[in-house]
Order: sequence, then C-alpha cells, then structure tokens
Amino acid sequence: MTKEVRVRYAPSPTGFLHIGGARTALFNYLYAKHHNGKFIVRIEDTDIERNVEGGEASQLDNLRWLGITPDESIDIGGPYAPYRQMERLDIYKEHAERLLAEGRAYKCFCTSEELEASREAQKANGVAAPTYDGKCRNLTADEVAAKEAAGEAYTIRMRVPADTTYKFTDLVRGEVVFESKDIGDWVLVKANGIPTYNYAVVLDDHFMEISHVFRGEEHLSNTPKQMMIFDAFGWEYPQYGHMTLIVNEDRKKLSKRDETIIQFVAQYKDLGYLPEAMFNFFALLGWSPEGEEEIFSKEQFIELFDEKRLSKSPSMFDKTKLTWMNNQYIKKLSREEVVALALPHLQKAGLLPAELNGEQAAWASELIGLYHDQMSFGAEIVELSELFFKEEIEYDTAATEVLAGEQVPEVMTALKAQLEALETFDAESIKAAIKAVQKETGHKGKNLFMPIRVVTTGQTHGPELPNAIALIGKEKVLARVEKYAN
Repeated sequence: MTKEVRVRYAPSPTGFLHIGGARTALFNYLYAKHHNGKFIVRIEDTDIERNVEGGEASQLDNLRWLGITPDESIDIGGPYAPYRQMERLDIYKEHAERLLAEGRAYKCFCTSEELEASREAQKANGVAAPTYDGKCRNLTADEVAAKEAAGEAYTIRMRVPADTTYKFTDLVRGEVVFESKDIGDWVLVKANGIPTYNYAVVLDDHFMEISHVFRGEEHLSNTPKQMMIFDAFGWEYPQYGHMTLIVNEDRKKLSKRDETIIQFVAQYKDLGYLPEAMFNFFALLGWSPEGEEEIFSKEQFIELFDEKRLSKSPSMFDKTKLTWMNNQYIKKLSREEVVALALPHLQKAGLLPAELNGEQAAWASELIGLYHDQMSFGAEIVELSELFFKEEIEYDTAATEVLAGEQVPEVMTALKAQLEALETFDAESIKAAIKAVQKETGHKGKNLFMPIRVVTTGQTHGPELPNAIALIGKEKVLARVEKYAN
C-alpha cells in the first residue's frame, strides 16, 4: 500500500464497551497492525443528552484490557488532536459555513411539529420511508434573514444532489449502490449548533487521514450521506467495509435487551474471563483463518488477518464456544495465576475471608488447584467448590441410588475405621486408606468409589477423590460418614 493505513474506532460514550463495539475495534486494530498502520480511538460525544458517566473510561479501559491498544486517543494524544468531537466544534462550524456559502447546504426553520406532520402525511400516502419535504430548500436570502431576525431557530441541512448515484466497493460486501433520490435533505447541524454524526464523522475522518473504515452493517445506509460531504469538499473517500450482524443462538439480531447473552466486556472481566481468550473469541466472530485451528495469539492474528476472509453471513455468538475457549486459556495458567483469578470470587461470595493467613492461603490454593483444568471462568469456582463450604449435605436422586447399594454399609464401616486411624490426613494417606478398604471388603471400582464419594462429598462426580477428602478435612468427613451410619 502506498498510503499509510490509518483506521479508527469511534465510540459514543452513551454506553459501556459492548461486545459489538469490541469486535469492531478489534477488526480495525488487526487490519492496521497487519499493514503496519495506526489504530486511532476517537470519542464521538456529540449526543450530549445520552452520554453516561464512565462511558469514555469503559471504552478505553476495556479495550486496553483486551489488548487492543490505540496509537492515538484522547488520553495519549497524537498529531491529529483533539480526539473528542465536542472539542472540535470550531472545525465543524467553519465547514458548515462554507457549505452554506457555496449553496450546498441551507438553513431550515421547520419546527419539530411541522416535521412530524410532514412525516405522517407521507406515511398516509403510502411512503414507506418519509424524507424531508424540502419546505425550506428554496427560501430567499431575505426570507432567511427575516426568520433569523425574528429569532427563529434553525438547523442546517445538506442539499442532496439530484440524480446522483453513489457507488463504492465495500471491503466485505463488494459493490454497493445508492441513489440520491432515495435520500432526503438531511440535517448537518442541529439547532443547538452541534453537528450530526454523518457530518462530523466525515470531517474527522478526513482531517485525521483515515484510510479505511471497518464498521457494523447498520452504518451501511449512512455511507451515501457521508460520500456527499466528501464530494462537497472534493476530498477522497476512505475505503469502507461493513461487517455483518452478530446474532444470538436463535439466529436473531443481538439486542442489548437480550438477556440470554452477557453484553458488555466489563461483565466478562468481572466474571473472571481472560483477556487473551476474549481477544481470540472476538477475532473469530465474523472472520476465519485458513484451516481448522481456533486458538491463536494476538501476534498470530495480526500476521494472519486478511479482510477478504471477513464473513458475509451473520456471526453467531456461541456462549459454549466462548467458555470452552476460556477454559483452554485457563489450563495454560500457572497455579499462582489461576489462584489470582479465582480466589477473589470465593472471597466476594463470603466463603473465604478478605485477608487469609498462611494456612488458609495454602488451603485455598489446593482447593482452586483441584478445579484448574475444569474451570471455564474465574467466578465458576464458587459453584464448582460448593461442597467444601457446606456444613450439611443433601443427597439428590443419583446419590440416593448409589447409597442404596447393598455393599455400602460394609464399605462405610471399613472407611470410618481407616480414616479414624490416620495420623496424617493428606491425599496420599487417604488413598492408602481407600485401598485398605478395598482389600478388606473385596469391593472395587464403582462399588467402592461411588459410595465413598457420595457420603464424603454429597456428589456423584467431582475432583480427584483423595484430594477432595483431604481438603474437606478429617473432622467434617468423619461427621458425614457418621451421619450416613445413623
């Protein structure tokens, strides 16, 4: 490429970093880094009434947590600052005045009531997509001056060119065509002087020398409006690529009201998902490498990324695949790392104290280690390890069936005697005690291990049995065996 690749992710701080936004940022980032270009984060904060406290921080902090680090942004600056739209109002105002002076835009004094009445009238006449009726399009200079002198509020509208075709080659979809006759004169600047998205985004993309724009398909219909602005100033378009929708497992468009899927990146962070796993999962959400491999490092993704392999079909957010993938990354962690991931969740649940002494820390480390390979995310340790924190256990149907075996009383009597005799209550000693029970009773396999597991843990499945019994502790285990006997 002869021109430096410069891409941008431009969120609005009207909400927190959503999985759709994270994917958009990631694909822009991968494209830039694959081509040794720059990744810019720009904040589009002109929707001032909907901006939420913490919105900006959520975007930047969670992108960095994912490993998507900008080269230029509001907090690190750059040669094209400022990177926040509300700090660029002078630029938008100057260029709007130029469009007015050249007759490419005009002042519109229509009230919201008039606009609504026009929309309703068009709908009544069978117009599916009402557009502005052009009432103020041909006001004379004297009429405009009189309305301004009377203090009437106005917006600035784009004078949409007649009989113009807007055609571009989308990096994902191929050739896309729009006709100007389907687009009504649209608002560039609102009555409060703040620019609309489709106007401001063009000036920002131009002056920040953005070369490529990857964004969601909901922006596809915005493209001809943006092309009009580029044309009006004689500027070159960036190359656009519109990514397909993310859908849920029912193949329905992902909605922020869809409670079947966790929607925000911070929620995954809080649940103990790993950023490397989330990066990996998002990278495969609408893009695929060659071959069957699915686990890649960030560096490998940068090397492999090819926009030609972006999907043209909706991308399904597969929760099962995400938990599987996170588990693959958790398995690679050291014991210290997995303890750091899981321990805070046990403490938050009130199962362990906030400050652990040496004995408690060692016990917690052993406990978490039991579930290292099984854990899909950090918070899952609370559910997985519940048997270690129960004072009383209740047998479910499967457990009750195990305990109905005729050999169980004999096995339990022998087990009780063996465990009581142990001076050291550790996994090796317990393993030897169970072996002694086998030798004494002649029972083995499921007939031996299943009743021992059910009586000591209350479960029919679980971690390595001697390790689990050791961690439950001699006193509690013997109390459970005694309770069974009674």
